Amino acid sequence: MKHERIKQLLANDFTALQNAKVLLLGVGGVGGHCLDCLYRSGVTNITIVDYDVYDKSNQNRQIHSELHDGELKTKALKEHYPDIEIITLKVEESWVKEFDFSPYDVVLDAIDNTRAKLAIAQATYKKLISSFGSAKRLDPTKIQVADIWKSAGDPLGKKIRNELTRRRFKSKYTVIFSSEEAVKIDTKGSFIGVTASFGLIMCAEAIKKIRKNK
Repeated sequence: MKHERIKQLLANDFTALQNAKVLLLGVGGVGGHCLDCLYRSGVTNITIVDYDVYDKSNQNRQIHSELHDGELKTKALKEHYPDIEIITLKVEESWVKEFDFSPYDVVLDAIDNTRAKLAIAQATYKKLISSFGSAKRLDPTKIQVADIWKSAGDPLGKKIRNELTRRRFKSKYTVIFSSEEAVKIDTKGSFIGVTASFGLIMCAEAIKKIRKNK
C-alpha cells in the first residue's frame, strides 16, 4: 500500500493527515516539491493556486516540468495528483483580501509577490507557513525554520519584517529561510538542491502543524 510506511511512522496521527485541508499558494520550484511530499505522505485534500505555465527554464527545478512544456502548472499537476483542487490565477493582494481562508487547516505560501505575502501573513498568520528566497543559493544545509521575527540573512525576509513593523503587526508565524548569502548575479539562477529542500521542509512543517492541531 502506498502510504503503509508513513502510517507505520505516524500511527494514529496518519488520520489527521488524511482529514487535513491544505491551501498551497504557488507551485513552482518550492511549492511543487511541497505538493509532491504532502500527497505522498497522505495529505490529499489540497487546493493549489498558481497562474504560470511550464517552460524549458523551469526544468532545472520544477517537478514534472519536462513533461508539460507550455502547459498551465495547475492543470498539469492535477494529472499527477488527481485528488487536488486547482485555482488558476495569480495570487495578488486584492485576491487575498477577498478569499475565504477559513476552511483550511494550513496555508502554505510559496509565492514571490511581496505585497501578497504581506496580505497573506496578516490574514492567516495562525495557520501560515511562508517561504522566503530560495533562488541564487547552493547550500541546503543553510535553510532554517523560525518565526518571522527570528529570521535573518534574507533580503526578502527583511523587507517583509520591516513592512509588518510599519503596519504594527506583532504576531508570529512560521517562515522558512536561508542564512546563506545569495550569489551575486543579475538573473534568478536556482539550484534544485535548495529549492526542493525548501519545499520538503515546508511539507514537514505542515505535517507537524497538522499533527499538533489534530
